[in-house]
This record gives sequence, C-alpha cells and structure tokens, in this order.
Amino acid sequence: MRERFLFPVFLVLALAGLALTWSQNLAYFGPGSGPGAMADFLRDTVVNPGARSIAFDILIVGWAASIWMVVEGRRRRMRWVWLYPLLGWGGAMAFTFPLFLAMRERALRTPPEIEGRLGTVDGVGLGLVSAVVLFLLALGIRAAGLI
Repeated sequence: MRERFLFPVFLVLALAGLALTWSQNLAYFGPGSGPGAMADFLRDTVVNPGARSIAFDILIVGWAASIWMVVEGRRRRMRWVWLYPLLGWGGAMAFTFPLFLAMRERALRTPPEIEGRLGTVDGVGLGLVSAVVLFLLALGIRAAGLI
C-alpha cells in the first residue's frame, strides 16, 4: 500500500516552489526591466562562485529530473508528461518536479496493465533538453574560468 501522505506533501512543495520562485522572477522581471532582462538574468547566475554553484546544481538536477520525468511518466502512462520538464525549464523546476511527483503518486494507485515506452519524439526531445543544458553548463563553466 502506498503512503497516502505523499500526494498532499508533494502538492504543498509544488505550491511553495511556485510561490517562492515566481515572487523573485516577478521582482526581477517586473516594471523597469528592459528587453535585455533575460540576458541580465542569465549573466547574474554566474557572477560569483556561489551563484555558479547553485546554477550548476540546478542545471544538473533539472537535467536528471527531466529525463526521469519523461521516462517514468511514459512508464506510468501519465498524460502530458512533456509539460512537466517544459514548464520546469520555462518557469520553475521547484514547482513542476514536486507536481510531477504528486501526479506520479496518483498514477501509482492504479497500476498500468502494460508499461508505456519512450517514443522517437521523446528521444529527440530529451536530446534537445540535453543540448540546451550542456550549452548553459558550458557558458557557466566558461564564466567560472574552468575552461
């Protein structure tokens, strides 16, 4: 029997992740931010070793989470599985990863008759996610003077 407390715990974490990250995003990109705000934002993630450490951590964890969410989502025949990593990278992984975990808990309550599999589109999508993350990691590593 699955632990029933996990579903609401993951939902609370998702809401906290959404509120905490987007309160800061709205403050950063709010009134007065210009057309170069996104470039400034990305530059600010590599301004010092502490910022780079957190940025590298988020990129690697987000990359692994994206792969796992798609693979596990397909295995569990979850709907809209690509929405989680896409919203995570475009909005807040702190929101979409716990949301995925909550929806996975719900999916685990009714085991599938046959496990789903990854399709070609999934492989291409994961390849694109990997390419973008590697590009961002390379920029951060370059900013850190490691290459």
